[in-house]
Amino acid sequence: MGRKKRNLVFEELEILDAGAKGKSIAKAPDGKVVFINNAVPGDIADIRTTKKKKSFYEGTATKFHKLSDKRVEPVCQHFGTCGGCKWQHMGYEHQLFYKQQEITNNLQRLGKIELPEIDPILGSKEIYFYRNKMEFSFSDSRWLTLDEINSEKDFEDKNALGFHIPGMWDKILDIKKCHLQEDPSNAIRNHVKEFSIANDIPFFNTRNQYGLLRTLMIRTSSTGEIMVVLQLFAEDKEKRTLLLDSLAEKFPEITSLQYVINGKGNDTIYDQEVICYKGEDHIFEEMEGLKFKINAKSFYQTNSAQAYELYKVTRDFAGLTGNELVYDLYTGTGTIAQFVAKKAKKVVGIEAVPVAIEDAKENAKRNNIENTEFYAGDMRKVFTQNFINEHGHPDVIITDPPRDGMHKDVVAQIIGILPQRIVYVSCNSATQARDLALLDEHYKVTRVRPVDMFPQTFHVENVVCLEKR
Repeated sequence: MGRKKRNLVFEELEILDAGAKGKSIAKAPDGKVVFINNAVPGDIADIRTTKKKKSFYEGTATKFHKLSDKRVEPVCQHFGTCGGCKWQHMGYEHQLFYKQQEITNNLQRLGKIELPEIDPILGSKEIYFYRNKMEFSFSDSRWLTLDEINSEKDFEDKNALGFHIPGMWDKILDIKKCHLQEDPSNAIRNHVKEFSIANDIPFFNTRNQYGLLRTLMIRTSSTGEIMVVLQLFAEDKEKRTLLLDSLAEKFPEITSLQYVINGKGNDTIYDQEVICYKGEDHIFEEMEGLKFKINAKSFYQTNSAQAYELYKVTRDFAGLTGNELVYDLYTGTGTIAQFVAKKAKKVVGIEAVPVAIEDAKENAKRNNIENTEFYAGDMRKVFTQNFINEHGHPDVIITDPPRDGMHKDVVAQIIGILPQRIVYVSCNSATQARDLALLDEHYKVTRVRPVDMFPQTFHVENVVCLEKR
């Protein structure tokens, strides 16, 4: 048998920077980069490697010799185990600095294009309790923290209602208090757990596929409405009714109480029937007088206040005068399309998900917006020359693709028709930079504005304006 490789330990490394996916960066004695998952730039620490590659290491700080002045005390008791708020130990002003730096680095190094001076990142007014949607998972064999394991106690309560441990699909960390969604989110989740245990309602076992309670979704809105969706593995009318009635009685402020019976191997509900138990089957979000109907399956930006700021930047970059035909690619439920419609002659939205397009049409009708049209289908198959011949040549294209960026055929089609202006909204500046490089021969980047939608995390949105050369 070969000798087992031992992890290396690098003593007293200075943490130099923050990199992709929330990792911090140091240099090993041999000159290789070390990516560290639990340190802050400015720390000096001993690092134990967990992975060795040809050009870099991955590791964990095991002993701190000096703590960075960029550090703050995390507010959440679950920080470090949960994995949801990886930057909670870093002051918010420093989070914004490193997010802006990542945008700049990606556009310069990956895009290799000429850039204007990048506008300062637009920070979030609320840095906690800003999310309007949370999804929690049940488990009958919860994840034990290191402190619990070291205590050598016998834990009888193995039930959990919380989040997946990063990288472990069947391990759930029980959450006592989450700082991402405003009350009564925590109270609802804790009541569901306590009531279910007291009344012998079994929690789900993901690995062996048995039990009853699978997931709990809580959605809130700026209008004060609350949606709760309980997902069960099988129908048990007595237990289901008991739990749902207790929720309705304990939290009369819930305006939409729904449930799903899902016996599949996975817990996605997009192919499942959602049944309204009490109240409405939807809630409303509002922005500049526009109302958007949100159902259990709807996509909506999870930070409502910052979504408004993001859309204002997008509309500003579009530079609309009222005479433009605008195409909104990857329109989702048409929120951006409707938000800019009053400044445009007409907006045409395209989206792959048919249900989202139905929501977009319904919302436009509710908002008395008559200059929008929405079409469903695969972007590269719908957004063709025939489509443009039928619906008109766009003056402005707004595009907000998924993390993978735009398909090369979509980029090619944009180059083929050369609209005067493109506004590119992205949640992944690396793929955005790739696409900007493809457009660079025909377009000049004139404005860049990062927008922080997710404080305490490394995620950041970026808006770019391109003008035809």
